[in-house]
Amino acid sequence: MELEKLEKKDGEKGKEPEFDAKAEFAKLTNTKSGGVYMPPARLRALQEAASKDKTSQEYQRLSWDALRKSITGIVNRVNVQNIKMVIPELFSENLIRGRGLFARSVMKAQSSSLPFTPVFAALVAIINTKLPQVGELVVTRLISQFRRSFKRNDKIVCHSTTTFLAHLVNQQVANEIIALQILILLLERPTDDSIEIAVGFMREVGAFLAENAPKANASVFERFRAVLNEGSISHRVQYMIEVLMQVRKDKYKDNPIIPEGLDLVEEDEQITHQISLEDELQVQEGLNIFKLDPNYQENEERYKAIKAEILGEGSDDESESDSEDEDEEDEQEVEGKEGIEDRTETNLVNLRRVIYLTIMNALNYEEAVHKLLKVQVKEGQEIELCNMIIECCSQERSYSSFYGLIGERFCKLNRVWNEGFEQAFNNYYTTIHRYETNRLRNIARFFGHLLATDSVSWAVMECIKLTEDDTTSSSRIFIKIMLNEMSEAMGLKTVGERFKDDEVKRCCSGMFPLDNPKDTRFAINYLTSIGLGVVTEEMREYLKNAPRIIMEQRRAMLEAGSDSSDSDSSDSDSDSSDSDSDSDSDSDASESDSSGDAPRHRASRRDKSYDSRSPPPRASRRSPSPPRRRDDDRRRDRDEDRYKSRGSPPRRDRSPDRRDAARRPRSPPRSPSPPPRSRHARSPSRSITPPPRRDNGRIGKDDYDSRRRDDYRSRDKFRERDDYRDRRRDDRSVSRDRYGGRDSRR
Repeated sequence: MELEKLEKKDGEKGKEPEFDAKAEFAKLTNTKSGGVYMPPARLRALQEAASKDKTSQEYQRLSWDALRKSITGIVNRVNVQNIKMVIPELFSENLIRGRGLFARSVMKAQSSSLPFTPVFAALVAIINTKLPQVGELVVTRLISQFRRSFKRNDKIVCHSTTTFLAHLVNQQVANEIIALQILILLLERPTDDSIEIAVGFMREVGAFLAENAPKANASVFERFRAVLNEGSISHRVQYMIEVLMQVRKDKYKDNPIIPEGLDLVEEDEQITHQISLEDELQVQEGLNIFKLDPNYQENEERYKAIKAEILGEGSDDESESDSEDEDEEDEQEVEGKEGIEDRTETNLVNLRRVIYLTIMNALNYEEAVHKLLKVQVKEGQEIELCNMIIECCSQERSYSSFYGLIGERFCKLNRVWNEGFEQAFNNYYTTIHRYETNRLRNIARFFGHLLATDSVSWAVMECIKLTEDDTTSSSRIFIKIMLNEMSEAMGLKTVGERFKDDEVKRCCSGMFPLDNPKDTRFAINYLTSIGLGVVTEEMREYLKNAPRIIMEQRRAMLEAGSDSSDSDSSDSDSDSSDSDSDSDSDSDASESDSSGDAPRHRASRRDKSYDSRSPPPRASRRSPSPPRRRDDDRRRDRDEDRYKSRGSPPRRDRSPDRRDAARRPRSPPRSPSPPPRSRHARSPSRSITPPPRRDNGRIGKDDYDSRRRDDYRSRDKFRERDDYRDRRRDDRSVSRDRYGGRDSRR
C-alpha cells in the first residue's frame, strides 16, 4: 500500500509542473498587476517553460517587459560623465520596437529632474542621428503634452515641457520655429503664469535664437518690453522680465546653447524635425503597450543588423581579414580611374548652383554661413565658394553688407577660407578692368569691408603698384572705392596709423613708390585727390629731398669714375703745364714791346677791366701826341698876338690841355667812348651870347668894352671846344693804329 501511494505521489509530481506552469503563466499575463508575489526561482521556471516557443505570445510578452525595464533603467542612470558609455547599451536594445517606451521614460525622467534636461536632450539628439523616428516621436509627444497642459492651465507640466523643447531646439532636433510659436502663444495674452513660463523658456533658448534668428529674437524682446511697460502683471513677474533683459545683455553667459561635455553631435549629422504647433500630431499611444507581432523573429533579425551597423559589431574580425583585399581593390580602382577626366565641369556647375541658391534663400548672413558650411566642398574647391560669394555681391544693384558679413564670418572660421579670399583679391584686382562700374564698386566695397575688419591680411595689397604705367582707370576707381570704404569703417586717423606700420609699409611698398620722383608725385596727387593725403607725408618728404639725393648719387658716381682716371690725368696735366709756360712767356714779350709806345698805354694797362673788343681808354692829359703839341703852340702864339694887338689880351693861368682835362667829363672805365662829332656841326646849345640890354637906347663906353670882352671869351670858349674835339679824334686814330699794329704782331 505504501509503495502504491508513493508511486501515485511520484506520478502526481510529474504531472504538476506542466499544469502549474501554464496556469500560473496565464494567470500572470491576464492580470494587470502581474498577480501575487512569486519567488524568483519559480518565476524563472515559468519563463523557461514559456520560452521554449519564441513565436508564442507569452515569450513576446516576457521580452516586452524585459525591454521596458532595461530602457527605463538606462534612462534613469544617464548623466554627463557616463553618457558615452550608456549610448551603446541603449542601442543594444530594440529601440524601434520600444520607441514608445523610450519616449515615455525620457519625458517622465525629465519632468522629475529638470536640472538634467540638457543630458536627456543630448541623449535624444544622439539617438536621433541614427534613428530619426525616435527623435520625431519624442518631439511630437512633447508638443502634444504642451498643448494639453496649456489648455488645462497646468503650469508645472508646461514649464517642464517647454524646458525640454528648448534644449531640443538647442541640439537642433527641433526647428526654431516651434520655439517662436510657443513664445508668441505665451505672450499673446500675458498673464503672470504665461509670462513666467515664457521668461524661463527664453532663458534656455535665447542664446540659440540670438545667433540663428536675430530679427525674431529682437521682436520677442520688444514684446517683453511692451508687456513690462503696460504694467498689467505683478511686480514679481516684472522683475523676472528685467532679469531676463540683464541676461540678454550679458549674452547668456550662464545659459549657453550646449553645456560643456554634451556637444556630442556633428552639425552635418544632425536631423532637424520641422513640426509646427498647429500641425495634426500623431502621438502613437499604442506604442506604449504590448502587441503581438506576427513577424517578431524577422523584425528582431533586422534590428540586429541595424545595431551591428550602428555599433560596428563584427566589423573588427572582418576588417582584419578583408583589409588587404580592400586595399588592393582600391588601388586597382584608382589606377583604372586615373585616365578618366571630366572636362564638362558638370560637378563644378552644380556646386555653383547650390551655393547660389543657398545664399539667395537665406534670411540673414548667419543662416547663409550655417547652410554654406553644410555644402559638400571638395578639397581644392574652396576658392569656388569665395568666388561665388563675390559674384553674388557684384550682381546686386547696390552694395549690401550681407555679403561682407558672410565673407568676414568665413575668414574668421577657418584659415582655408581666409587664404581663399586673399587669392580672390589678387585675381579680381588683376582682371578688374573686365567689370563694369557697378560691379566694380560692389567688389571694391566687399574687399574694403574685409580689410577694415582684419578678415584678410593687408599683405594682399602687395599686388597694387600705384604708378601711372601700372594702373588703369578701372584699377584706380577700385583702389579709390576700397580705401574710402576702409576709411569710413576705421576712421582716417586709424588708416593712416596702420599704413605707417613697418610690416604694412613693407607689404604696401608698391602703393607708396620712392624709387622714381615721377611715380612718387603721381601717387601723392592720386591719394590726395581721394582724401587720403595723411598717408603721403613720407612721400612728400622724399620728393622734397629728391634733388639733393640725386646730386649726391651723381657726385659719388663721378668720384668713383675720377679715381679710376687719376693715372691718365696726371700725364695730361704735365703736358698742359709746359704749354701754359710757353704761352705765358710769349704774352710777356708782347706786353714788353707794347709798353714803350706811349705813357698812355701804361695807364690803360693799369685798368684791367676793359674789354678787348672796345676801344682803349682815353689818354691822360699829360701825354699829348708830339705832332699835335706843335700845332697847339702855334695856335696859342697866334691868339696871344691877336690879343696883344687888341690891347686887352686875356690872361690864362692854365694851359688849354689843363682846361680841357678839367672840363672833360669823367666816365666809368668800362663804358665805351661816344662817337666823334663833326667839327663844323653846330648844336643848338652853342648859341651866341645875346647882346646886353640897352639902357634907354644908349650904349656907354664901359658897356661896349664889357661886351667886346664877352665876345672874346665866348669865341675862346668855342675855339677851345673845337680844339678838344680835334685832339680826341686824333687820339682815337693813334690808338687804333697802335692796337691794330699790336694785333697784327700777334
